[in-house]
Amino acid sequence: MDTTHHYPAVKQHEIDPRKQQERLKVSRAGKKFLVPSEKYDIWLQLLRQEVTVAQAATSVGVDRSVIVRIKRVAQDGALVALVPLAASLPGPADRRRDMELAASRAEIARLSEAVKELAIRLTLAQGKEHGD
Repeated sequence: MDTTHHYPAVKQHEIDPRKQQERLKVSRAGKKFLVPSEKYDIWLQLLRQEVTVAQAATSVGVDRSVIVRIKRVAQDGALVALVPLAASLPGPADRRRDMELAASRAEIARLSEAVKELAIRLTLAQGKEHGD
């Protein structure tokens, strides 16, 4: 009796060779780490409104908060990167101050979100300690 199984050939998805080396990594804790090129692609899709935050999170298998963080960091980085460019342009000093103010406000917003996230984590950790 022949016990070998003959399975049909499975067609492999074409993967960009550049991204093939940068595949999604999984740590021992089971968290998924996205490589920078994947984060950039996600940000571009969000910027072009090709996908929603929920769709992006589902497609890469992470929580929506990860996608929100990617979006926020990319936007903050873009603002900060543009400040030196604006400061070098000729024009009234008010415009330069406005750009610095915008960058500062973006940084404040980013830090505020980080503090809120840490407060939530602390609350959850304290709840676990008390058996809630």
